[in-house]
Amino acid sequence: MDLFKKILSRDEFAVHPPVLLDIGAAGRIHRKWKDIAKYSVCIAFDADERGMGHVTSSSGDFRKLHVYHRIVTSEKTDEADFFLTRFPPCSSLLKPDKESLGAWAFSDFFEVERKVRLGTITLAEVLKETGSEKIDWFKTDSQGTDLRLFDSLGESRIQRTLVAEFEPGIIDAYEGEDKLWGLMAYMEKRPFWMADIRILGSQRIRRKIIDDKLGPLGEKMIPSLQKISPGWGEVTYFNDFRTDSMDLEKRDYLLGWVFAIIEKQFGFATEISAEGFRRFHDPIFGELENHAVSRLQRGYFKAPLFVFKRFASKIYSVIQGSR
Repeated sequence: MDLFKKILSRDEFAVHPPVLLDIGAAGRIHRKWKDIAKYSVCIAFDADERGMGHVTSSSGDFRKLHVYHRIVTSEKTDEADFFLTRFPPCSSLLKPDKESLGAWAFSDFFEVERKVRLGTITLAEVLKETGSEKIDWFKTDSQGTDLRLFDSLGESRIQRTLVAEFEPGIIDAYEGEDKLWGLMAYMEKRPFWMADIRILGSQRIRRKIIDDKLGPLGEKMIPSLQKISPGWGEVTYFNDFRTDSMDLEKRDYLLGWVFAIIEKQFGFATEISAEGFRRFHDPIFGELENHAVSRLQRGYFKAPLFVFKRFASKIYSVIQGSR
């Protein structure tokens, strides 16, 4: 988008480009960052090659890319136990809760194949090594430790984070894991609002029932035989930009607008740009506000048809009811 280029090419981002943190990157660029990657610094943790240490490069995808093949912990330590599971994305610092998982169809994914000792690093150490003052977009899928990692940033950095994405558990998949309810309670006390939540899960049926009662095709048939129950969530939070005492600068308002457009939160983008103009009197915010409003107005062409369909449906129901 031309406006993204115009914003991210400004002086505010020459020395302090957007900082994007991805825990659980798995070697892939986060799809939401595609349009801003070349202007941004990405700090990624790739669990596929943990023994390689810290690699910094001028990636073709990012302005600068820091890749850590180490495990992120909330507390400083040299090494930690890591549980390698049958399904690699389920591997974790936390031990899978075998007893609780036994009630679920995907329990085999969490079967521990071996336990290893791996090198660790904290986010504070990472930020110091990379010369990053803050994290603008925090994204983590750490398999059970999302909240404690976010909390380890400290209140000052937390309050200056603009977007935070988590994937917390709902069921007991790991021993002592951070849960969705805990995350929601934590974030409610801080300057954030929930912009999106997607609930995912598995079927609650024991393997023994599948094997003994459903036969050899039972495992493949389960998705069509029983509905999915909630197991974990994908949650996105936005900084609310409401507290004047927060150390948010013009750069943050510009970047917050970009993030809001990426997330299709056009109403919030309008709020940010209006407040940005009030605080900084920069004409760019007027342009951004107009763009956000125009994105909202694009729905006008679809709205009349939607309203007509609803009206016609109500009329039809009244006619049917009178017969």
